[in-house]
Amino acid sequence: MTDTAVTPERAPAVRKAAPGGARTPRRSGRRRIALPYVLLLPALLLELLVHLVPMLMGITMSFRELTQFSIGDWSAAPWAGFDNFSVAVDFNAPAGRALLKSFLTTCVFTAASVGLCWLLGTAAAVFLQENFRGRAVLRTLFLVPYALPVYAAVITWAFMFQRDNGVINHVLHDQLGIGDTPAFWLIGDNSFWALLVVSVWKGWPFAFLTVMAALQNIPREMYEAAALDGAGVWKQIRHITLPSLRPVNQVLVLVLFLWTFNDFNTPFVLFGKAAPEAADLISLHIYQSSFRTWNFGTGSAMSVLLLLFLLAVTGVYLLLTTRGRKTSRA
Repeated sequence: MTDTAVTPERAPAVRKAAPGGARTPRRSGRRRIALPYVLLLPALLLELLVHLVPMLMGITMSFRELTQFSIGDWSAAPWAGFDNFSVAVDFNAPAGRALLKSFLTTCVFTAASVGLCWLLGTAAAVFLQENFRGRAVLRTLFLVPYALPVYAAVITWAFMFQRDNGVINHVLHDQLGIGDTPAFWLIGDNSFWALLVVSVWKGWPFAFLTVMAALQNIPREMYEAAALDGAGVWKQIRHITLPSLRPVNQVLVLVLFLWTFNDFNTPFVLFGKAAPEAADLISLHIYQSSFRTWNFGTGSAMSVLLLLFLLAVTGVYLLLTTRGRKTSRA
């Protein structure tokens, strides 16, 4: 009987001569490295078509004298250079002053909306960490604003803010007797507060969902040990919950800031094409500057300036948070 055992000297030859030979480690490694990029390719193509191409077109339009007479063939519009940007940042002219006021209004609105969304979302998430009867029902109800379509939700709020027939004035004025006359919520100074209420109502469930997911990663043993040491609820939140949530909160605040500062749907559906001066957010202001005066070149320049501002704020924020994280680890 012939001994067919493979000796160490013959092993390489046998592997090489095997039919359909096994994949080499190098080829397998290359395929493993390329697989994530192949899977990301459809998303990258959609990102290119939906975001990058229009963004590049908008940047190109900002350097041209693009009006209603040349919009049909915008690539042939006269070259304007930086004239459109000069008009946008000339704060001594009406267009520049209006843009600056809209920018400051948007900053105040964004700070208030993001702060309230984070506060309400964090408070609700911490409250629902404890087991009690009806917790699942409350979690579902809290997520309803996030699940509703934006247009349907904002249209409902617009009806609720109606002066004569809205439920807001019915409760505040008719039921509680607040104010001598029903308030105008969608015009005048009250429009800012109406817009803020709608923005917080539809934005805080996202903060709630994010913080609630992050709280699942905090070990319960830390709270039990703190309770044994005599720490109350507020000390546990201050010294355990908030420090543990810091990485999540850093991303959450940035996302809420970008969403709120760029929000166009909410003021457009709530007020229409012309928002009141007190609620003139910069996204709607740029839309009005483009389609009310038909000066698309200046509107594109304003959009580019907004893009540069958001990129600068994001870069500074990420730099500061990353540096702070490294310092805390050290």
